[in-house]
Amino acid sequence: MMSTVVLKRSWAADLDTATLYKLLKLRVEVFVVEQHCAYPELDGLDLLPRTRHLWLDDEGEIICTLRLLEERVEGHKEYRIGRLCTAKEARGHGYTTRLLLAALADAGSATVRLNAQTYLVDLYAKHGFVVDGPEYLEDGIPHIPMRRG
Repeated sequence: MMSTVVLKRSWAADLDTATLYKLLKLRVEVFVVEQHCAYPELDGLDLLPRTRHLWLDDEGEIICTLRLLEERVEGHKEYRIGRLCTAKEARGHGYTTRLLLAALADAGSATVRLNAQTYLVDLYAKHGFVVDGPEYLEDGIPHIPMRRG
């Protein structure tokens, strides 16, 4: 029997503890363990009232996640996508794109920013993002700021 992958989203205030734990666990598995990157994963943004979490659930397992932050820039609402990752065993099935498209739909016509790992610039460009600054190193990994809208 084929599993059903379900898109889920939640405002930070509505996240239950077990789901938050699974989201953080996946992010640590990808960014800290797999990419060998020691960085402050618990940055204080996950539980802010303006933070939205989106994830794909495969029969109780979170296989892909991202964090959508609502920001105010010069009086305008903007969004910032971050912490986008997919479990190693779930890659190659379009899950990252599915989650990215859901976040962009939530943002509507507002400007969306992200800091892309350099090797992913082409992926984001396919969805309307353009380079918005020079490449830089963050926690030893090359990144490029990108913007859509």
